[in-house]
Amino acid sequence: MVAAGDEVQISELALVAPLQPNPDLKIETLYEDESVLVVNKPGLIPCHPLKPGENDTVINAVVAAYPDVAEAGDKPLEGGLVHRLDNGTSGALIIARTPDAFAAMRTAIRRGDISRRYLALCAGHLEEGIEIAIPIGHHAKNRRKMITPPMNATALSAARPAATLVRPLQRFFRFSLIEARPRTGSRHQLRVHLASIGHPLAGDALYGGPEVVELAPGRFWLHLSEVAFDSRSSGYVTIQAPLPADLDAILTRLSSN
Repeated sequence: MVAAGDEVQISELALVAPLQPNPDLKIETLYEDESVLVVNKPGLIPCHPLKPGENDTVINAVVAAYPDVAEAGDKPLEGGLVHRLDNGTSGALIIARTPDAFAAMRTAIRRGDISRRYLALCAGHLEEGIEIAIPIGHHAKNRRKMITPPMNATALSAARPAATLVRPLQRFFRFSLIEARPRTGSRHQLRVHLASIGHPLAGDALYGGPEVVELAPGRFWLHLSEVAFDSRSSGYVTIQAPLPADLDAILTRLSSN
């Protein structure tokens, strides 16, 4: 209790930025100009923290090297992230450096003006190129999971349209290496679409993919290998992300069988 005549001192609390830099976590930069970065996200590292205080994510590492990224976006914990990759996915990740570049890139990705080419290893043999155009919605009981809903009016109204172009590249015993190009941006889109046609990703336990011994728990064979877009600073650019060692080792083993 405060009594009459007591002296009260108030100290101003230091404001802590929600997005803390992490200089100890090194993320490879594939491309940079004054407007945008493209970094090479490793598998099993989250794109951004879910709450203040977390700092073992890609965007925390990027902010340590490029502080302007922290103020570029519209969500304090995401900085200038233009899009996201699942924790288990690796590859090219686009990050804006200014608010204007962020707004332009977000508009471009919503309109489908940013090209994204994934490499994926899926179960079974995909015989020919197809477009998978099946809506995707949230699982009613599992918050981690997305589904292709049954075709009734109620389910479809809660799902989002989604389309993915897939093309086989190489056939192995029990697996196919494919190219996948999403035309929309639903959560888990490539994983759900491939599982819906009976070709789940290698290592993707959540969607029924077969176990692969080289992959750590939570990692699956999906890599964003190339992005192409118009940068406000440099015009049209194409950036490729090299295949990481864990995914390459699986292809080497399958090729030798």
